[in-house]
Amino acid sequence: MGKIKANRILCLGNSITRHPPKADFGWMGNWGMAASAADKDYAHLLVERFTAAAGVAPEVMIETIVDFERGFATFDLDAGLKKVVAFKPDVVVLAIGENVVPPLTTDAAKTAFKTAMDRLLAKLKQSGNVNIFVRSSFWPNATTDGIMREACREAGGTFVDIERLSQDESNYARSERNIDHKGVAEHPGDKGMQAIAEAIWAAIAAKMGL
Repeated sequence: MGKIKANRILCLGNSITRHPPKADFGWMGNWGMAASAADKDYAHLLVERFTAAAGVAPEVMIETIVDFERGFATFDLDAGLKKVVAFKPDVVVLAIGENVVPPLTTDAAKTAFKTAMDRLLAKLKQSGNVNIFVRSSFWPNATTDGIMREACREAGGTFVDIERLSQDESNYARSERNIDHKGVAEHPGDKGMQAIAEAIWAAIAAKMGL
């Protein structure tokens, strides 16, 4: 399909990519929070685009790596990414950044996160001739996103900046329906998910020459 192979697609992220049911949050889905249905989250919308472009559905893996965000300095990449590396993706969409802790307020923390990002991207590239697309945070953070951008560039990936989406209140789930849990409400709703998918697909299509 186009200029790059795209038979196996990996979407790797956090709750925006997939979150299992959590009753105490009032969240009963098992897809990207807080889309109203599985086919409304950005990952499934991207799969639709790949399918339409190729005329056949790709193999897809949608996984979370929130433990990396919350413990990037000590995260075991060999164990944590064993499944996704074995999948041998042709295209990786990495959508993280929103949950990075500890906050990157010191030079040491920034250096540690950059090192962790470099290692993560290098591990993802082990599967072979993989094309990597790194999405900036939906809740933008200049420091975190800047480090992810630099790591992506150095790894030969494509960075997708979605910072502008956070500035439009209609992109949040709270603008589409009443959601009691504040954290869930702050996630992208169907419109926000569509906008994320469109931004990522635009980068993919440009890379493919579509």
